[in-house]
Amino acid sequence: MRWSASRPKLSSARFDSQSLLSVILAGDARRTEKLRREELVPLGSRIWTRLHTESTSRDELLGCLEHLMTEAGNAGLMTTGLCQTLCDHAMGNYRVLTQTAAELLAAAAQRQLDQLDEKLFLELYGPPQQPARRKTAR
Repeated sequence: MRWSASRPKLSSARFDSQSLLSVILAGDARRTEKLRREELVPLGSRIWTRLHTESTSRDELLGCLEHLMTEAGNAGLMTTGLCQTLCDHAMGNYRVLTQTAAELLAAAAQRQLDQLDEKLFLELYGPPQQPARRKTAR
């Protein structure tokens, strides 16, 4: 079945007065630039709310991580060093912080670890281990 302009749109029930579907687009400033292209202006004009975020400070990321661990019921889940490492690795981005923390938590659960530390971080995200070179007999 081919979509045509005469068919009702899934995102609105009555001429854009009632939304049935909300879509969240996340990205950097390049997305805004792309929505200014002539062929995408109709889409860009339907975006009602735009939230432009800036890079978050290391202290704010650390506060967020501590809050998440406390609310999850285990404030000591990660060592202080790992928390600082995660905040540095996230480079001001909440999504990177929480996604990396979730991947570490999943790996720790598989290994049945009680606490997450920098060693686990390096195992998952550090440089690949080079196999030890064998000395050849001469």
